[in-house]
Amino acid sequence: MSTDDEADKTPSKTAAESPDESHRTDGLDLARAMMRGAVVPGAPAARSNRWKRKPGSPTQRARRGSEGGMSGAYPDDRDPQLLGGEISRLVGQRGWGLDLQVRGVFARWTEVVGAEIGAHSVPETLTDGVLVVRTDSSAWATQLKLLAPTLVKRLNTELGDGTVTVVEVLGPNAPSWKHGARGLRDGRGPRDTYG
Repeated sequence: MSTDDEADKTPSKTAAESPDESHRTDGLDLARAMMRGAVVPGAPAARSNRWKRKPGSPTQRARRGSEGGMSGAYPDDRDPQLLGGEISRLVGQRGWGLDLQVRGVFARWTEVVGAEIGAHSVPETLTDGVLVVRTDSSAWATQLKLLAPTLVKRLNTELGDGTVTVVEVLGPNAPSWKHGARGLRDGRGPRDTYG
């Protein structure tokens, strides 16, 4: 083959770039068009007219914060914070630390006092160092009254020294014979009225 035949098979550079040339099936025209529109590395990116800044408009959108500018390279209060850190900060500011500890001990009552005691007693309140515990029988109420100093020690190791000073033990709730909003002060109560 001659060199003229090879030149006829491969189009010249000017012929491939001319707009009059028909569409090529091998995709070279598309690749050349993309390369002509590509940005040279290191050069600033070309922007369309719709993204250009209008005269008199601010260059940066203000973010929330005291200075109104964008966040810098170092962390500050305007950056997203971890949830655990924010919750502990909120608990500290509101003074909920002891209340959350007490609720945690109430939730783990069986684990703190033991399975046998936890099965027959339920903590109700803790106010001013007095823990009120209700039992399911009067026998367990007597038993817990005897174990009160041990309970105070266990609870103070969980909550901190001096949090619990006294354990008040209540027996089971007795059934109420009062029905309705009103009652008699010196009434006879639930007695047989037929005899």
